[in-house]
Amino acid sequence: MDTDYDFLNLFGGDEGVVRLAPGETLFAKGDPAKTMYVVRTGALQVHDGNVIYETVGPGGILGEMAIVDGAARSAGVRAEHASEVIAVDQARFLRMVERTPFFAIRIMQVLTRRLRHTNERVKLT
Repeated sequence: MDTDYDFLNLFGGDEGVVRLAPGETLFAKGDPAKTMYVVRTGALQVHDGNVIYETVGPGGILGEMAIVDGAARSAGVRAEHASEVIAVDQARFLRMVERTPFFAIRIMQVLTRRLRHTNERVKLT
């Protein structure tokens, strides 16, 4: 679970809330991306087919890679349980980076932690 970095304090309102039923897809691998998401409630699985990379709970973020580099989604995300996420479009993301420097640092910390985790998984195969 992505519990080390709680983004809810930055995006705690009702603006842009998306509700998902268990098993519902938030986005699929290869989808175009201009939005990241902050998990408000529930749990979502980051996956590629049957491989689950991570389960992200309240306060965690999803889709940050695509909003940073503009590339297509590198994995899919589906709700493990009934969940709510807060959509953060690219304009809002860039305003947060500009106005709140620690936000950018926290995004980099999440990206770095996920990259290290992936590197460890690759070593094991």
